[in-house]
Amino acid sequence: MTTELRRLRNYIGGEFKDAADGRTTEVVNPATGEAYATAPLSGQADVDAAMAAAAAAFPGWRDTTPSDRQKALLKIADAFEARADELVAAESENTGKPLGLTASEELPPMVDQIRFFAGAARLLEGRSAGEYMEGMTSIIRREPVGVCAQVAPWNYPMMMAVWKFAPAIAAGNTVVLKPSDTTPASTVLMAEIIDSILPKGVFNVICGDRETGKAMVEHSTPAMASITGSVRAGMQVAESASKDVKRVHLELGGKAPVVVFEDADIAKAVEDIAVAGYFNAGQDCTAATRVLVHESIHDEFVSALAKAAADTKTGQPDDEDVLYGPLNNPNQLKQVAGFIERLPAHAKVEAGGHQVGEKGYFYAPTVVSGLKQDDEIIQNEVFGPVITVQSFTDEQQAVEYANGVEFALASSVWTKDHGRAMRMSKNLDFGCVWINTHIPLVAEMPHGGFKKSGYGKDLSAYGFEDYTRIKHVMTSLDG
Repeated sequence: MTTELRRLRNYIGGEFKDAADGRTTEVVNPATGEAYATAPLSGQADVDAAMAAAAAAFPGWRDTTPSDRQKALLKIADAFEARADELVAAESENTGKPLGLTASEELPPMVDQIRFFAGAARLLEGRSAGEYMEGMTSIIRREPVGVCAQVAPWNYPMMMAVWKFAPAIAAGNTVVLKPSDTTPASTVLMAEIIDSILPKGVFNVICGDRETGKAMVEHSTPAMASITGSVRAGMQVAESASKDVKRVHLELGGKAPVVVFEDADIAKAVEDIAVAGYFNAGQDCTAATRVLVHESIHDEFVSALAKAAADTKTGQPDDEDVLYGPLNNPNQLKQVAGFIERLPAHAKVEAGGHQVGEKGYFYAPTVVSGLKQDDEIIQNEVFGPVITVQSFTDEQQAVEYANGVEFALASSVWTKDHGRAMRMSKNLDFGCVWINTHIPLVAEMPHGGFKKSGYGKDLSAYGFEDYTRIKHVMTSLDG
């Protein structure tokens, strides 16, 4: 007996629609490896329709008052909260994530972030007017940019959708959002919830693959393209957007250094780093997966971390005793396993290093030691539950190793020495530096990196301002 697959549809101009040409793809639950739904494989006609709907809605939404936009976002936050169980279930089916952790660690921050941007909508202001030329008054207007083409990733489908649409809509823009082809279910459910709150065309969702995203970015309508994804994808978006000088917002890969000095509280550091490294199966651009430890405590630290890895569990979404679920798809499982299979002879697998079970895409919590700075697994993003450990001799070498990769998103320092912590926070070339912690995020503070980790900020007033443009108005005082 064949189970009928659930049918997901695009949300364009306030209506749920199949792809214009009827094409679909199967959506697979990574915890089982089995398909549970079909989603539209949107083509150019679907992209055209979504962009037209967003463009038609923009003038009216742009001209709403900040208080009206605030009210709408607060209603969305309340509605998400009221239907939390449905959203969590959809996200778990999307990703295989543990139900309990998704409910406690992802949904509350999402709702809080929407409410933050609801408040930010009423603080959109320019500098005060002034006379900088005799007989003339200058005014600054801060305006929405227009239609925003947004592409969200598969590692946090719900939360990244919020990071995209909430600031854009709060600023008065309209949105065409594409979830990853492997994780569309929770975003389509968001559209169902939002349908009764926002005017038609303000928020649009189209499902599809890489070609769909490419068509969105290359489309002539959007004034801005925003993507969270791989460095390769970000480079392609930047190149495509350059052809008509679109604004681009990129949040790309990471390779966060976790620098542990000899005076750190080893037990606390190990406990926190294991959680920050293995949460969400390490599928997080800020994950604590590249540890640098002072040589004097290296062996003790590695031994403790290997034990923590052995005590960490992965498993099915309804298992309350697991920290993380499966990798997102078979290609990701193959990529993670490949890093371990290609380890150099001087590396040592201290824990894990293998697939777990025969059903789904689970990988064991892994620790690898004995690595050198130019090793592949140090230089490239694994995006899996793999923590590497290197040793360093002094502060200068710690900085050299930490900065010696192409990514620059997040980092952390573990020490009781305040001066050292401040020096490291100055010298680490990363968009975020945590001290004696790793991975907490708040809506009020910016998230975004340097170098090949991209540019632009998510969250905070800085992220909100990224979705605005600045206009100078000068008027004569003579009438």
